[in-house]
Amino acid sequence: MVATVEDGRVVRLEGDSEHPVTRGFLCYRTNRFLERQYDPERLTRPLERHGDGFREISWGAALDRIATTMLAIRAESGPAAILHYRSGGSLGLMKHVTDAFFECFGPVTVKSGDVCSGAGEAAQERDFGVSDSHDLFDLEHSRTIVVWGKNPFVSSIHLVPLLRERRAAGARIVNVDPVHHRGAELADLDLRPRPGGDIALALGVARRLFEWDRIDLAAPTYCDHLQEFRALAFSRDVESWARTAGIRPGELDALARAYADGPSAILVGWGMQRRARGSATVRTLDALGAISGNLGIPGGGVSFYFKRRGAFDTSFVRGLEVAPRAIPEPLLGPGILEAKDPPVRMVWVTAGNPVVALPDAARVRRALESRELTVVVDAFLTDSARAAHVVLPTTTMLEDDDLVGSYGHHWLGEVRPVVPPPGEARSDYDIVRALADRVGLGGPFCEPAETWKRRMLQGVAGRGGSIEDLRRGPVRNPDAARVLFEDRRFATPSGRVDLIREVDPEPPGVSEDYPLLLTAISTEKAQAGQWPSRAQRGPATVTVHPDAAAGIADGGPGRLESAVGRIEVVVRHDDRQRRDVALMDKGGWLSAGRCANVLVPARTTDAGGGAAYYDTAVRLVGR
Repeated sequence: MVATVEDGRVVRLEGDSEHPVTRGFLCYRTNRFLERQYDPERLTRPLERHGDGFREISWGAALDRIATTMLAIRAESGPAAILHYRSGGSLGLMKHVTDAFFECFGPVTVKSGDVCSGAGEAAQERDFGVSDSHDLFDLEHSRTIVVWGKNPFVSSIHLVPLLRERRAAGARIVNVDPVHHRGAELADLDLRPRPGGDIALALGVARRLFEWDRIDLAAPTYCDHLQEFRALAFSRDVESWARTAGIRPGELDALARAYADGPSAILVGWGMQRRARGSATVRTLDALGAISGNLGIPGGGVSFYFKRRGAFDTSFVRGLEVAPRAIPEPLLGPGILEAKDPPVRMVWVTAGNPVVALPDAARVRRALESRELTVVVDAFLTDSARAAHVVLPTTTMLEDDDLVGSYGHHWLGEVRPVVPPPGEARSDYDIVRALADRVGLGGPFCEPAETWKRRMLQGVAGRGGSIEDLRRGPVRNPDAARVLFEDRRFATPSGRVDLIREVDPEPPGVSEDYPLLLTAISTEKAQAGQWPSRAQRGPATVTVHPDAAAGIADGGPGRLESAVGRIEVVVRHDDRQRRDVALMDKGGWLSAGRCANVLVPARTTDAGGGAAYYDTAVRLVGR
């Protein structure tokens, strides 16, 4: 990104026209980021709880209170009584230094798993030994591109021109998603399976590939469990697989024919792995890529995650290896409340808003509110900050001094502050430095940010990835392959693909009482819970097919209920949607009565510590 600054104020943000991916344009959210940057609700001074609200305090008073409490808890109960929760935030690598601080102070309790991409990463690490993607521009070699559970207009806007260019050049685009969205306009074939029907759909395609002899003849040399996977695919006929997937057999055959006409790439969205069998879902797609010969070739691949931290040395943090205790991220609320020997007495929240982001939102809020001390570092008074005892104002990406990996490609970047933070706001690292002095941890936490940045780049600095290189222009991660597994060797124990061989293919169930599956998805207008307050007024909107509206008129009031919660809503009709889906925006505020995660029970995925958000059955009730 390029920021234009006039009189000490950012007046324009643009994509870097010289960057091969950004190409001079930004997504809707970032185009409007200056509204957030200069929002009058930004925090500029530390706050402490006072009665039912907050009052401003000095940095000295805030840090003294925190340090005194941390030292007392460590002496009385041990460092495991302190929980450090860090989420993604701006995805800056300097946030790992906060991890290092709490590890040096303790080590303390941390979270395990990852509600964003944990199940999918775990799937590919098991299957291939690594979770990474083909180079973005390797799609130039694809004859078929299957966009599976992914809306590029919302989550990968810089992929859109590439897909359009490939389609104009003759490539075939297939869209697979239970939700109708704008991505369908890019597709030659648009399929709308049942929510959670992806496993059945993939296994039906696999059966067709076996039947049509479209399996790579070399697959037995680089795939373990090939015969077991074949038996899994043949455990039902194609009509049964299609019925389970919620599509017509002809649609399944159309997908199989398109995928068989390769090279074929699968671009895997993140929503499908946010189910109880989310890891198994991605593993089934991995198996399709493996048996069809679309691994290790240009234009192929099963691309789920770009290894954005792969170029950086973060070995100064050992994480779960040394933590005395870990609470699974999807179970954070009950995990805090039920922790014993020792109980969690203090929580520090960095780069996240767990009250809004995690399942069982009300219990997460209760957990944070009920500790002896909860500290939240944020630029706004989020729902998590409202549950804190001390809130510390921090910087935005335009004020940070940081490094970033890429999100959707393999380029690296340095974040350089272009304006100072407002008022007394400080970066996460400056907060840690000031706190380190008070708890007896000097040493590396006294170093300037650039020293840490150079340390994190030391592995690639001699190969075109130094800070100086990043400052000169776009730098592609020198460790990232353009085509994965070209030698058909995999970082698994056997050196071969570990094909999935057992799975329950049934989608999550609905019932007469709860006939809809909640799907609270990303929106182009806000990143997770980072909405302006004016967008969080009035009831949340739920979009359903008219036949699923429980008799509620378009625009009428209703209540959305699950087995664990309820929320007042405005009902919108959309006859392009499936009749078993209830759509909401992700990231609604609990304090505004708009948080979909009030309805979602705290459950984990089958691997990777993800959250089973999209298995939540709900019903609409008139009011």
